[in-house]
Amino acid sequence: MSLRINDIAPDFEADSTAGKLSLHEWIGDGYAIIFSHPKDFTPVCTTEFGAVARLVPEFKKRNTKVMGVSVDSVEEHHKWIKDIEAFAGTSADFPIIDDTSLNVAKLYDMLPAEAYMPDGRTAADSATVRTLFIIGPDKKIRLMLTYPMSVGRNFAEVLRALDAVQATDGKPLATPADWKPGEDVIVGLSLDDDAARERFGEIDIKLPYLRLTKAK
Repeated sequence: MSLRINDIAPDFEADSTAGKLSLHEWIGDGYAIIFSHPKDFTPVCTTEFGAVARLVPEFKKRNTKVMGVSVDSVEEHHKWIKDIEAFAGTSADFPIIDDTSLNVAKLYDMLPAEAYMPDGRTAADSATVRTLFIIGPDKKIRLMLTYPMSVGRNFAEVLRALDAVQATDGKPLATPADWKPGEDVIVGLSLDDDAARERFGEIDIKLPYLRLTKAK
């Protein structure tokens, strides 16, 4: 069955470049990002892992852990990390999961149950393993983004989306199009005008159903 936003992120145990990990235990009480890849030593993926390596300090500021998933072995990952770090100009300080079993790819509905690893495979054999998940402290999926092999991910947008998720999580708020941290947010329709003012203070009523307030 397909995963949807607000589903519990499937738990798993797997070997990684940081040792054996259990997903839910590893997440702990913070947020997590899982970003998956079809193969090591591929150009787009190398640039993406490099981008994440440079952003690790930003994710830490947001109490967010990052985990890479690639359909290759830990041994191959350790070799690939040297290329990633050379490209990024910094250390790749996050775990990369060994998914040669395809367990994670199948749990997260990125490959069909009958998929297998053919001899001499290329990245095209597992091309659909290019999805990113933001997971909350309650282990529920907050966001999913899936990319084709030809399109590198925009990690500035991933960071912006994480900020939006955290700004609205558990609150009757939403973010408007193109929102950035510090900008006004939308008051949820579960609150009438009086309740919105009591909770958030001043509100800017653009339309009866579109009311803005300052982010707290």
